Amino acid sequence: MVPPAYAIRPMRAAVLPLVRRWLAQPHVAQWWGDPEEQYALVRDDLGHPSMNQFIVAVDDRPIAYLQCYDPHAWPDHGLGALPAGARGIDQFIGEPDMVDRGHGSTLIRLFADDLLSGGTPRVVSDPARANARAIRACEKAGFARDRLVDTPDGRARLMVRNA
Repeated sequence: MVPPAYAIRPMRAAVLPLVRRWLAQPHVAQWWGDPEEQYALVRDDLGHPSMNQFIVAVDDRPIAYLQCYDPHAWPDHGLGALPAGARGIDQFIGEPDMVDRGHGSTLIRLFADDLLSGGTPRVVSDPARANARAIRACEKAGFARDRLVDTPDGRARLMVRNA
């Protein structure tokens, strides 16, 4: 069996309708919240200088959204002290038939590997503390559980991977 080919591409405005559809999926809205509110945030952050957004494709099929940001650009992030150059990531698998197939941990690992090999000292993610699937995906991607943190989105499990 040939392993799937992953592509992580910068997000363009043309794919916003796809992201909007994904945000409305029950398995995404459960953790990301109100789909219209989240869509407005994603749309408005598209040109933000401290936020990079990506669409992840598997075998040329778009399946996931990933955002990478400078936590220092949002002083109320709730993640605690982080080294200069640290990056935060958030992601979701949008296509329901692609959940629970190992894609989340793979895309997180690939993206974090790239950041860390490029000089980023620490990559963090902050899934909701009850989101066992996301925590497990981060662990499989080489992240370690750090501590519980209070973020603007609620109590979360800080996951850390250092260079």
